[in-house]
Amino acid sequence: MATMTETKPPASRRTERRSTVGLRRFVFHLLLTAAAMVMIYPLLWMLSASLKPLDEIFSDPGLIPSTWEWGNYAEGWNTLPHPFEKYIFNSLLIVAGAIIGNLVSCSMAAYAFARLRFPMRGMFFAIMLGTIMLPIHVVIIPQYILFNNLGWVDTLWPLIVPKLLATDAFFVFLMVQFIRGLPRELDEAAAIDGCGYWGTYLRIIMPLCMPALATTAIFTFIWTWNDFYSQLIYLRDVDLQTVPLALRLFMDSQGQTSWGALFAMSIVALGPIFGFFLAGQRYLVRGIATTGIK
Repeated sequence: MATMTETKPPASRRTERRSTVGLRRFVFHLLLTAAAMVMIYPLLWMLSASLKPLDEIFSDPGLIPSTWEWGNYAEGWNTLPHPFEKYIFNSLLIVAGAIIGNLVSCSMAAYAFARLRFPMRGMFFAIMLGTIMLPIHVVIIPQYILFNNLGWVDTLWPLIVPKLLATDAFFVFLMVQFIRGLPRELDEAAAIDGCGYWGTYLRIIMPLCMPALATTAIFTFIWTWNDFYSQLIYLRDVDLQTVPLALRLFMDSQGQTSWGALFAMSIVALGPIFGFFLAGQRYLVRGIATTGIK
């Protein structure tokens, strides 16, 4: 006697398929949440430590303080030679100069490499890319000698002027790839309308490069704000010191550290980075996603 194979109706198969997909998505999001908590835990711990008394910071591993010590923020803000706002202002001044310098100089260099024809363009572009592999420790000594001869040591100029010379090859490469993805017909149409190289650069290329420019601005802000090594080399005067150097001042030569105040000002120092990143996150994602697409 032949047996007939029972087949499930299409509606039942669709239901099982949806259940499987839903389960996979749930497990995937659960793993992402667990990974996010692992990565964000140090930040949560630092926030908790900034609100704990000194004797509980390392003795109590919990994230919820037993005693809320809000005075750490007032102590950290006023305990250094200057109020902490002075160091924030110095950092913002350097960051503003670095962002303007990179946006102007790197975009101009990228436009030249991507659109203009000139002798040995390929060789110069390869040399520019090669500078990415040079660590700062290789060039810091000749740079220091140069800036010292110019009388710029202990000023803000060594941290701002190089940005006006397209020294960040990564951003030049980023914009070159973005500009190469723009149709050349736009340049031809601008030339027919009477635009020269400068007119095409200012009126056509730059407005279309907003995602790449925003990406450059965000990374420049983060890297310059967090830069400790260069600022330590060139800034000796406490009136010119920045946020990273100010955080170091909480540790004295005897190894005594005001941990509560240090963690409190570290949380304050993260505020501008989060704010600037969130403000430009949409352009950052678009700039990275479209770079190199033709």
